[in-house]
Formats: sequence, C-alpha cells, structure tokens
Amino acid sequence: MSRAAVVVLDACGVGAADDAASYGDADADTLGHLAEAVGGLDLPALGALGLGSIVPIAGVPPASAPALHGRLHPVGPGKDSTTGHWELMGVTLPRRPPTYPGGFPPEVVAALEEATGRGVLGNAQCNGVEAIQRFGAEHVRTGELIVYTSQDSVMQIAAHVDVVAPAELYEACAAARALMTGDHAVGRVIARPFEGPPQAFVRTLGRRDFALPPPSRSRLEELRDADVTVHGVGKVGELFAGVGIDHSHPGPTNARAIESTTALLRELEDGFVFVNLVETDQVYGHRKDIGGFDRALRLIDAAVAGWLELLRPGDLLVLTADHGCDPTTPGTDHTREHAPLLAVFEGHGGRRHDGPLADVGASVLRWLTGRDAPDLPGTPFVP
Repeated sequence: MSRAAVVVLDACGVGAADDAASYGDADADTLGHLAEAVGGLDLPALGALGLGSIVPIAGVPPASAPALHGRLHPVGPGKDSTTGHWELMGVTLPRRPPTYPGGFPPEVVAALEEATGRGVLGNAQCNGVEAIQRFGAEHVRTGELIVYTSQDSVMQIAAHVDVVAPAELYEACAAARALMTGDHAVGRVIARPFEGPPQAFVRTLGRRDFALPPPSRSRLEELRDADVTVHGVGKVGELFAGVGIDHSHPGPTNARAIESTTALLRELEDGFVFVNLVETDQVYGHRKDIGGFDRALRLIDAAVAGWLELLRPGDLLVLTADHGCDPTTPGTDHTREHAPLLAVFEGHGGRRHDGPLADVGASVLRWLTGRDAPDLPGTPFVP
C-alpha cells in the first residue's frame, strides 16, 4: 500500500469562483491580490511545483517542469472550512447552511442561556479580535458568555480562561452544538478561550471546533472500509466530527501542524494524512494582516520543500485550499474562490487539471485502494 497526503492551505484561494458575485465576492483573489500588495511572493518550492502556472501570481513565474496543477471549484453552497474540507472528500451540501447577519434570534439565545447556566453578551456579527475587545471587560465583570458569528455558518463562544475554565467553555459549546440543529444547524460551534488583562486580551491556542457530522458518506469512510488508516492533522478531525478519522494529531498553529505532518511522513509506512494549516485563515486572513500572510506562506513553502524530500516512490502529495480570505477586500470574512491544485505523484506529466474540489478525494481513494466510489462526486486525476 502506498501513502497519500492532502495539505490544505486554509483560505489560500486563487480567484473568484464563477458564482462569487452571489456571495459578494466577485473581485476576490486571495493569493493574486496578496502578491500584488507585497510586491511579489517568494515561494520557490510552490513555484517549482507550478503555483504560478495555475494563474498569474506576482513573484511566482510559471514553472518549467510543473507537477499536475490547476484550479478547483466548489459545487455546493458555503465558503468556509467545513464545506470546503467536506467537498474535498466528496460531501456536498444540498443548500446553504443558516447564517445570522443580525445575530441569533431570541429563542436561540434563551435556549443557550438555559443550557449553559450563563447569560449571553454580544450576539453580533463580528470578528474574533473585535468580539473580545468590545465585550471582554463586561464578560470578566459579569461572567456572561461572549457569543458572536460571521458571514459563515458559525456560532462562536468566547470566554476568559480565568472567568470560565476551558473545560466549562467546551461543555457550553457542546451544549450549543446539541441545540443548533434543524433550521439552526450551523456548520460549526467554535470555542474561543482568551486570556490576559483588559486592553491586552489575546486568544489562546485552546480553540475547539464542534462541527456537524457530514450529512452523507465521504471518501474518508471509503478509505477506512478499505483498511486505509486516516490521520487528521489540525482541525481536520473536528471538521468531520471524527467521522472517518482514525487518529488526530495536533495543529493549533502552523508550526505544530507542520511538525506533525513531517513526523507522519517520516514514520508512516502507509495510510492517508489529511492536513489543515490554519494560520493563513485564522491569524492573517481574517485580521487582514498582509505581511503576516506573506510570512506564513514562506514558512509553508519551506515545509513543502522538506516534505518533497520525504516522499517515497508510490506516494501522492496534494496541496490545495478550501476557500479564500482575501485580505485586500472590504470585510474580514471568507471569500468564495477557486482553490489551487498541485499534485505530486509518479506519472503526473506536468498536466493541467481543473475540476471540482471533490476530485481530490476521488484521486486519493483511487491512489490508495485502486478503486473508485461512483456514487460520490469527483473524478480522479491520478491513473
């Protein structure tokens, strides 16, 4: 049995999807606009694989001998990590999950207060840094939970670690997950612990995602049924609510996720490694930190160079994304974009392949098992 790894560069979109205008994202181009803003990206490993062959990117010329490369597009609704990762593995939502631009309705807030035994602050659409800056001091004074959302289908709950212990916050989020079903079935409830004194609140690395289980069978389950061990790195296991995941490995920061991935590529004899590198989204994209985004990509590029040296004959390495988060556009939310596709495997021939996100999972299944799952979406780009 050979090995396969899919690494998701969270939010690293490469241009607006065909339906981006319906999401307010007609002009989005995360990597393209980022490259222009910093005067060109310096990504030698990704460039040699063909990142600049997918679309024009300042500083990243087309490769002379690229890997398989192209653009992938979402098919189902949504533009967040849950829907993006699900589609990569063949799960497509039939309709847009609920969002709450005006905050959660009174009945949801009342049910949450009853379930957790604590009041609710905020109940606004805002980003995470803004939420703790606006409501953190009152939370410390009252002990009420900070609840907020974004343009995506999420409920986020923040609490100071000295006011609400992380264990209690996780219990509150689990209770919220149990409440947010039916018409209120948001994609994720996210725990956001923070620490520090007023005027210097900072989020800890204790984030935890409570996702819905995928609504249909994924290629992760197909792999497990074929006795392929599935390893999730970072928030992957949480995004799938553990369904189809055998082992989860830490990745709260890119450094930890890269460390976990490197160790797996060194040690595993077979199996599938599914990785999320979160900081281009969580730390830099949402906060519109263009310089930080650029630095994060350089660190990822260095990690890719190391991973290429660890590949063995018969391995498949796929580098892609789940959505965009263009730091140059108005707003701080995700953007509906194409994802880059770079795939390294014997016999790739430097071909171009454009298609839906689901082609990634289809290719992993065929590569590792020699068979397809015709009832699931996606067409393999591997032989």
